[in-house]
Amino acid sequence: MDVQSGSYKGYVMIVDDTLPNLDVLSMMLTEHGYLVRGLSSGATALEAVASEPPDLILLDVMMPGMDGYEVCRRLKADEQTRGIPVIFMSALDQALDKVKAFSGGAVDYVTKPFEVAEVLARVETHLALQSLRNRLEAQVVELQRANAALRESNDELDAFSHTVAHDLKEPLANIVMATNVVQTIAGSSGQDKGVDDLIRGLATSARKAINIVDELLLLASVRQEQVRHDPLDMADIVKQARRRLDWMVAQYQGEITLPDRWPIALGYAAWVEEVWVNYLSNGLKYGGRPPRLQLGAEVRAGDMVRFWVQDNGQGIAPKKQEALFTEFTRAEHRRTEGYGLGLSIVKRIVTRLGGTVGVESQVGQGSTFYFVLPSSGAA
Repeated sequence: MDVQSGSYKGYVMIVDDTLPNLDVLSMMLTEHGYLVRGLSSGATALEAVASEPPDLILLDVMMPGMDGYEVCRRLKADEQTRGIPVIFMSALDQALDKVKAFSGGAVDYVTKPFEVAEVLARVETHLALQSLRNRLEAQVVELQRANAALRESNDELDAFSHTVAHDLKEPLANIVMATNVVQTIAGSSGQDKGVDDLIRGLATSARKAINIVDELLLLASVRQEQVRHDPLDMADIVKQARRRLDWMVAQYQGEITLPDRWPIALGYAAWVEEVWVNYLSNGLKYGGRPPRLQLGAEVRAGDMVRFWVQDNGQGIAPKKQEALFTEFTRAEHRRTEGYGLGLSIVKRIVTRLGGTVGVESQVGQGSTFYFVLPSSGAA
């Protein structure tokens, strides 16, 4: 039988040792546009299914030799045939018989003597459901392929971006080093102030470019890496962040005040250092003139620790505060500097570490940028 040729609504196999039942069902289904094959035993049915799998099987329960339950069990045990819907037909109409049929993998149960119209309706329903399942499975497979392709593309893009970022950092670092040398030479030779300002601006621009590259690399790592949350030595973390910003402290003549001791929180030290670098650099740039930064921390209810940087700047209007931690945006008064990555990365980092971020500010009274992390339980 060539089930691939012709136009039909579905290929139905009928398995029943009662020939009159086979004839009636075969005629009825054929008249309604189905391709039908009738078989009188379970063993021959399994052979036929193996060679030409049908779209649906009408299966008699009580047959000599191999009964319908055994036929269904073998079909469902085979990866190639387990998806074929099976409708049992039987004169047995007790609840336990139906429970046994459904637990064996049947999708429906028709009691003999059957009504032809009822059988037709159930065949149509289950073939429609099977068609929907097949389409859904095909879509799932296609989505899996697309997802795999997207992951591969993202991996390639990440590898490319890391390569480009690292390649950019070296020449930028060389520019910073060269400008430092030139500034030293120019200062000792009495170079005019205009040239000195130009060199200083070049060094500042190079440092900003390096910072952007670092932020892009950090953004990629926060998105992908899985990290442990360990007790943090916050004094050392702040020390490392402060050391990275020595040039900014000198440039802005900033003052940073630290607490005598830090409560212990849980997190990932490398990421938390980036949070402090961002908050401190923002405080130095947008604080008062000169900037005065007060750092602090306190244990909060619910086993959380709140850390903050308070500045002496002009403060931020409430509407502008809402946009500060949004992806790739910044408050209007900060449009002259930066690219809006920093605070959005801070939010990603702290969220990944199980905490929250925020700002408290009033115009004319400075701002307090804070982040909250889980406590280790130690004082």
